[in-house]
Amino acid sequence: METNPMLIISTSKSVSEVIDGLAASALSKRFGMIGPLALALLLTGCTGFSTPGERAARSRAETAAARYRPNGHKPTLPQLTATSSLRNFLTFALLNQPKVEVAYYDWRASIERITQARSLPDPQFTFQMDIQTIVTSVMPGLMGAIPWPDKLRVGADMASSASQAKYFAFQSAVLESAFDVKRSYYQLYFLDEKIHVNQDTLKLLAELEKLARSRNEVGKVTLQDVLRAQIEQDRLKTDVANLEDSRSSLAAQFKAALGLGGNDPMPPLPSSFESTSLDITADKLFKTALAQNTRLKAIEADVHAAEAGLILAGKSDRPDFSLGLMVDGKMKPTMYRPLGTVSLPIWRDKTASLIAEAQSNKLVAQAQLSGEKNALAVDIAQRTFLYREATRNLALLNDQILPKARQSLEVARSGYLADQIDFFNLTDTERSLLGYQLEKVEAAAQREIVLAELSMIIQGMPPANGSMAPKPAGIPNGKSATSRKTSGGM
Repeated sequence: METNPMLIISTSKSVSEVIDGLAASALSKRFGMIGPLALALLLTGCTGFSTPGERAARSRAETAAARYRPNGHKPTLPQLTATSSLRNFLTFALLNQPKVEVAYYDWRASIERITQARSLPDPQFTFQMDIQTIVTSVMPGLMGAIPWPDKLRVGADMASSASQAKYFAFQSAVLESAFDVKRSYYQLYFLDEKIHVNQDTLKLLAELEKLARSRNEVGKVTLQDVLRAQIEQDRLKTDVANLEDSRSSLAAQFKAALGLGGNDPMPPLPSSFESTSLDITADKLFKTALAQNTRLKAIEADVHAAEAGLILAGKSDRPDFSLGLMVDGKMKPTMYRPLGTVSLPIWRDKTASLIAEAQSNKLVAQAQLSGEKNALAVDIAQRTFLYREATRNLALLNDQILPKARQSLEVARSGYLADQIDFFNLTDTERSLLGYQLEKVEAAAQREIVLAELSMIIQGMPPANGSMAPKPAGIPNGKSATSRKTSGGM
């Protein structure tokens, strides 16, 4: 008749006696090498062997952390004043912008996944007892899983490529943050330029009104000329009020670009102007962008990760192993029991599916890379056209139209005084001059923003000293320019 082991334990020995006996046995020398080894593993742990990709990623992370988050903390932000250079504003944004910080820690987290991918699975402590009327054997042991050779290495390569893509995403976030600062910086500056033009025109209209009044007083013109001058001034004053009112919206964008929240005080607005400069010819822009663009580098890293994933999927039909050793602590002499298991990857359709999925992922990444290169070529072509267009318009306005428009206004003023033209023609000439002046401001604003966009596209605009973004040769930082002056270009 079969005997219930649990019934035997409860009748021949108390539970506490069995536990005490097992504990005593576990600490006895009769466990051989298993007891001390298991205890050492549990108390001290082990460290695996890092891969070249992991070491490179950690070295890069240490360099970045020393400049971006030394000792894990945000460094002291630069003090901003109205006379601060654009570089100081860019540095402030780099260190304070939440989206840059998100990309940074997302990249740091991806480095830890390399360690996880190349590490062996945790070993298992095994325990077995044989129980008849009494406990006849106590066998502790260790069991460890051993994947097929190269599986862990390929998995680590895959994680390293994914981490590299996160690094380039961090670089892109740095550049995008710098562009946001520059864009709002230029919009604020050229808003003030528009207000300045309108205010100068108001002074001109006040002079024209005074002229019309003096001629009305001597009966040479009617009061209609005076009223028309006043109407023009009222319209222009409203335009100035609207422009000044829009400053608060642009200032809020500038504040957000610096990473400041709604409860933070408004930062000082820059009082000077610095233009972006690209010392590179137009025909080399695309070639430089292909070599430097962080978006392309991130997708290239995705392609490498997909290729590693395909290699790993190709090894899915290779077996994995588990090896272990158990020691009987009650036998004399001590009995050792080696253990081993081998996985049997017999499901061919599963293996084929894993390979097909990995192949599709690789093709997706390659297609994304090709598409991004095509989009990059289009972006550069569009922005270089806009740059050339704005440059031509500025030259036309500065060299031809504005001098002639000012001369035309003087001729119209003289003709009005000589009763050769009426006041309507005089104000129409004034409106034309104002329109050309505002067109100049718009063209200059478009040109500066396009230059900033091109700098970001080809990675030529490091936001500050110690920037995380690479600085390609031949594309220097923005250079200073005097107030109300734009730089030369492409």
